[in-house]
Amino acid sequence: MTATATAPVTPPAAAPAPPAPRPPRHRPRRLRRWLGNGLVQAFLLVVGLVWITPVAGLLLSSLRSAQDSASSGWWTALADPGSLSFANYASLLQNAGMTQAFWNTVLISVPTTVLVVVIAALAGYAFAWLEFPGRDWLFLLVVALLVVPVQVGLLPVAKLFGQLGLFGTIPGVVLFHVAYGLPFAVFLLRNYFAEMPREMLEAARMDGGGEWRIFTHLVLPVGRPAIASLAVFQFLWVWNDMLVALLFADSSSQPLTVELQSQVRQFGSNIDVLAPGAFLSLVVPVVVFLVFQRHFVRGVMAGSVK
Repeated sequence: MTATATAPVTPPAAAPAPPAPRPPRHRPRRLRRWLGNGLVQAFLLVVGLVWITPVAGLLLSSLRSAQDSASSGWWTALADPGSLSFANYASLLQNAGMTQAFWNTVLISVPTTVLVVVIAALAGYAFAWLEFPGRDWLFLLVVALLVVPVQVGLLPVAKLFGQLGLFGTIPGVVLFHVAYGLPFAVFLLRNYFAEMPREMLEAARMDGGGEWRIFTHLVLPVGRPAIASLAVFQFLWVWNDMLVALLFADSSSQPLTVELQSQVRQFGSNIDVLAPGAFLSLVVPVVVFLVFQRHFVRGVMAGSVK
């Protein structure tokens, strides 16, 4: 008997190896390298000096006497720092109109910011995670209100406030700012809250948490950067506003911006009052921004990097 020869079994061809993944691009490193360039740093330094020069000029002018300001420019104080003093600020504190206007600005800006943030946070959570009839249509109405300019509502609202007895009062100015600040605030917080993971909220509901508890103990802490950004934006807008206050506030409720404009119109050259008042109006928003800077940057950058 002859044995039959068997053909050798060839192993199956190996599947081609998948292509190696591309290494991730390190854009932040590139950006840091680009910003580390000496030419770029020099350019940024020049931009910063140009930006800070008016502020430095205002500060030096507020520390100079009226005679020195009338005879020479503020930059001459750099060669004679002994001529600077805080006498103008002492006089400013004795100016009843300026001090009353400063406190009026605080009484307008702080309640407006608090009311806008609280109402917008509640409405933003409702539009993002609560189901109720007409939710989408109401949100579209809020978005549509963003395109309505402030100037359109000045005269009709002024007439309405006159009938309600709110014209020329601080509550009237606050109510107007709250009404026109809410559409943007609701739009901003709703979009931020909607980006939160649904699983996180469902897990909280499964653990027995109610909507109010979820909102106060989960949504608000997570949404702190966006809320801080909104608070800074709203405070700066109201603090620096003059158009609304010029129309809706009278002489007893006008803020610092209107009082400064009135001082310019009445006296014209009283730089010893205008310069410290203007610098005081400038430094408060700067302090607020520095206090909330960390949360503000996180809120602005939220959603831009995945």
